[in-house]
Amino acid sequence: MAYPESGAGSEPESSEALQVLHRVFGYDSFRGNQADIIDHVCTGGDALVLMPTGGGKSLCYQIPALVREGVGVVVSPLIALMQDQVDALTALGVRAGFLNSTQDFEQRRRVESAFRSGELDLLYLAPERLKVESTLRLLENGKISLFAIDEAHCVAQWGHDFRPDYLALSTLHERWPEVPRIALTATATEATHSEIAFRLNLGEARHFVASFDRPNIQYRIAPKNEPKKQLLDLLRTEHPGEAGIVYCLSRASVEKTADFLVDNGIQALPYHAGLDARVRAANQSRFLREDGMVMVATIAFGMGIDKPDVRFVAHLDLPKSVEGYYQETGRAGRDGQPSTAWLAYGLQDVVQQRKMIDTSEGDDAHRRRLGTHLDAMLALCETVTCRRVQLLAYFGQDSSACGNCDTCLTPPESWDGTIAAQKLLSTVFRLAEERHQKFGAGQIIDILLGKTTPKVSQHNHDSLKVFGIGTELRDTEWRGVVRQLLAQRLLAVEGDYGTLVLTDTSAEVLRREREVLLRREPERTARATKTAKSRGKAAAVDMPASANADFELLRAWRGASAKEQGVPAYVIFHDATLRQIATERPATLSALGTVSGVGENKLAKYGQQILDTLAG
Repeated sequence: MAYPESGAGSEPESSEALQVLHRVFGYDSFRGNQADIIDHVCTGGDALVLMPTGGGKSLCYQIPALVREGVGVVVSPLIALMQDQVDALTALGVRAGFLNSTQDFEQRRRVESAFRSGELDLLYLAPERLKVESTLRLLENGKISLFAIDEAHCVAQWGHDFRPDYLALSTLHERWPEVPRIALTATATEATHSEIAFRLNLGEARHFVASFDRPNIQYRIAPKNEPKKQLLDLLRTEHPGEAGIVYCLSRASVEKTADFLVDNGIQALPYHAGLDARVRAANQSRFLREDGMVMVATIAFGMGIDKPDVRFVAHLDLPKSVEGYYQETGRAGRDGQPSTAWLAYGLQDVVQQRKMIDTSEGDDAHRRRLGTHLDAMLALCETVTCRRVQLLAYFGQDSSACGNCDTCLTPPESWDGTIAAQKLLSTVFRLAEERHQKFGAGQIIDILLGKTTPKVSQHNHDSLKVFGIGTELRDTEWRGVVRQLLAQRLLAVEGDYGTLVLTDTSAEVLRREREVLLRREPERTARATKTAKSRGKAAAVDMPASANADFELLRAWRGASAKEQGVPAYVIFHDATLRQIATERPATLSALGTVSGVGENKLAKYGQQILDTLAG
């Protein structure tokens, strides 16, 4: 379906929007297509916005809510983060409140009263509140300027963050047909895009699709070899003392990894759905409020996390889809500074994910969808070309080699693995046909390498014709062959023990009707690693060395102020703003007011404190 789309654009016709941008938020100009979106919503139009994390989605509804008459109602699934969102707006002088299940009667009553009397600019609601008739009656008793539906991908039934309550949001248009709606998400394939438009009745809205490129993020995928130690090396050598998120597939892995990092001197906290709600809330609060904290989590953590200085996102297990991977890695570098997306990937990941799909609930069509998602993720892992090009192509966007991912910095080779594939597939075939046996990758590789292990001897596998025919490759290289044959569906996994079996296409290779190209991991020399680091850090040089002392003084002042107020440090000022202040060293309030990110309210509240800090 074709949607009415935007061009990249001009400044809004409404000079009031620009005035609000400068006066409230402290910025002089809009980025990308923010201007077009804001202008469209300010004039009463509906919009569906696809924009990457850190692209400035929030301004696209916050500014129209401040320009238009009434209260902007924001539907958000992020109950645990609503207080922080409201605190951030309050620090800017915006009148904001929220309604969700965490509040007591008196707290809700105060917010409802402020809404009715027009004393709010923005009201955040959890989606389940809109199923409560009293909430709908409340909204009818006030003036609504717009509806914003944040994290709109939650409406997609097969999305990675599906929320059933979102399916009822199409009723907003039926009940308030004159109120403009804006739905926003940081990621969507064409299929998810179409589903959002259909389920929210936004087919006639203007659709704004920004580039999903995050050039400040360096994407790297490493062969898995003692992943916890690999992670520790990454944190110590490239991100010492910096904030980051580590994703693990299971709750047990989260706990073990967090304990391992703590034992090795890293400030780390666990987060998963099995923890007590109070522990989860406390850990999330510490991650948001304290500098240099590492959160080890399942995918239950992260949606809506607005911490700008997350310097890395690491995956110790293979994500289930490219969409999920993009959403999770996008939580790094929201401030535009260089950041790392690092993934450890190995044979067992492929075996485990294939097995999970085979045993998943749902019909065959659902399992096929899951398989398609996994195939795309494996293609990203195994590509010999630019990772960013492959990633953006998944979302239907063209790009050129980025020069800032591992395959660009240290290009891998492809090699003709047809003979190796034939040897491995022949081994699987002979075990099945001659011995009626099935084994996992370890036994197959031992046979190919001619290893006389107890298990090989027990099953008399040293008498097979294929015994010892694969000594030209090392054990780790054979594991790479198995992994890539699984990725290309020339091998399959069966049963609880991850045994290997042939597929319908295996015969094409065995009959020499199909060539098999495989990826050879480049040698990760010290020089290559150093190149990757320097390339990733280059964009951070926006502050002279002489300003470092002032920057650290300002960070210390900000930390103390944040602790005193009980809010995250970024609610006061982002690092980028402090860097500019440290570089320019403004000596007057009027000069300080020209710094990006210093709006009127923050200038009045913190201006003199900053000047005093600089004066020392």
